Amino acid sequence: MTADLQKGRMRLRTCLLGLLALFVAGKCSYSPEPDQQRTLPPGWVSLGRVDSEEELSLTFALRQQNVERLSELVQAVSDPGSPRYGKYLTLEDVAELVRPSPLTFRTVQKWLLAAGARNCHSVTTQDFLTCWLSVRQAELLLSGAEFHRYVGGPAEIHVIRSPRPYHLPKALAPHVDFVGGLHRFPPTSSLRQRPEPQVSGTVGLHLGVTPSVIRQRYNLTAQDVGSGTTNNSQACAQFLEQYFHDSDLAEFMRLFGGKFAHQASVARVVGQQGRGRAGIEASLDVEYLMSAGANISTWVYSSPGRHESQEPFLQWLLLLSNESALPHVHTVSYGDDEDSLSSAYIQRVNTELMKAAARGLTLLFASGDSGAGCWSVSGRHQFRPSFPASSPYVTTVGGTSFQNPFRVTNEIVDYISGGGFSNVFPQPSYQEEAVAQFLSSSPHLPPSSYFNASGRAYPDVAALSDGYWVVSNSVPIPWVSGTSASTPVFGGVLSLINEHRILSGRPPLGFLNPRLYQQRGAGLFDVTHGCHESCLNEEVQGQGFCSGPGWDPVTGWGTPNFPALLKTLINP
Repeated sequence: MTADLQKGRMRLRTCLLGLLALFVAGKCSYSPEPDQQRTLPPGWVSLGRVDSEEELSLTFALRQQNVERLSELVQAVSDPGSPRYGKYLTLEDVAELVRPSPLTFRTVQKWLLAAGARNCHSVTTQDFLTCWLSVRQAELLLSGAEFHRYVGGPAEIHVIRSPRPYHLPKALAPHVDFVGGLHRFPPTSSLRQRPEPQVSGTVGLHLGVTPSVIRQRYNLTAQDVGSGTTNNSQACAQFLEQYFHDSDLAEFMRLFGGKFAHQASVARVVGQQGRGRAGIEASLDVEYLMSAGANISTWVYSSPGRHESQEPFLQWLLLLSNESALPHVHTVSYGDDEDSLSSAYIQRVNTELMKAAARGLTLLFASGDSGAGCWSVSGRHQFRPSFPASSPYVTTVGGTSFQNPFRVTNEIVDYISGGGFSNVFPQPSYQEEAVAQFLSSSPHLPPSSYFNASGRAYPDVAALSDGYWVVSNSVPIPWVSGTSASTPVFGGVLSLINEHRILSGRPPLGFLNPRLYQQRGAGLFDVTHGCHESCLNEEVQGQGFCSGPGWDPVTGWGTPNFPALLKTLINP
């Protein structure tokens, strides 16, 4: 059989499957599904085609309804001036609003079942379907897909992905946003261990950032801990094939947690904890969320153990859509370059973040560790924004350093602190005034061709990101740096504020940004010195944006001053 004839028969079979499932008469035509991986990430190698009978788990994102109405409700429940402020939607309310039309659900389900998909399950909001198929069935269903096994990443993990774009039948285009499990590779950590700064003399100095240094700088006393009497909770999510050890947390608290009440262990792990060595990033997330948000019940969303064809970040989003009782604060150290993601994928994930905001969840994302970023477009350099940091529905956390690295002093910009302007999302109304003030007053603006001044600007806030002590695999490790450190610290501080609000009979903070910008950064230490990194060319010479008074796209509104921030956010 010639290759052309074989391809023709495969195409004919796919058409027949589409016809059977959709009861559509006439020609079977295809429209390209835009959610395609651009290039193979560095460090990943193909091990060749996957056996045609091997099983895959694929997730189909079904087209939602009433997304505009959902956006309006997020604004209403997050704006202190609104009569609906704090009256968050339940998961069932969200499901009632966004669930796909019966036609969409039926159409996609019949299409999948006709193709031989099995063990299909949905979520409470009914806007995702996850099914098992053989590689042969998946390649027939998604014309153009060709599944390979890859190995890569620091842990040398295996994943199954398609290096080629896939196409959906045209009749499915109004019903499916994207298919997950084909293109996106697991992220890698950008956490760094920096060289120890050199200084003469040690009197009155600290030797790196620990919980006591954090608590001193941000004015947290020994009494600023959870009461243990509320249903308050917080969570961190990990997608790096890393996990933490309970013994590391215990050793960390033994070394650094003696001066404040804290919980001895994680309350709940969602997902599987793999075996073997702990990861520094996973250890850092847990140790600093639980020492900043001390004595508050803490969950960990852990991705190890997932099937090779699943995407950990997407699996986390599905969990949010399937659990009615969730922690109030979630901290996430995860990001991709905006330009590496398709419009279909990025817009749909943004809607998932919007769903969380409507439910009163505070989602904190690290701003990234590449400053303004840099890439070349048609031979011209531009800054490179990161997502989900650039989503209008999350609170993004940048990074700072101490002015004197060995003293608890004022903070300056940590040059790695991610920040800038989205090329995808327009500027939300809550930040227009602050951004306009920055753009009109900053004396060190990069050339306008490098960034989209009308885009969603980030970060929103910041915290120390330089020089942390972490215990991992029973070993204390110094000088660990990245916004993966600042994010759980800020999350822990917000959890303490939620504790006070809950004890006072008030709802948790929910989506913070509208309130944060209305109050113009009240309760935060303004960071006014320093610039972050960017393109290494003659025009900008490695310098991105610079911080200044008020909001800026390097450190946002600044870092937490707990007593002042509590006073600002306790009412209403």
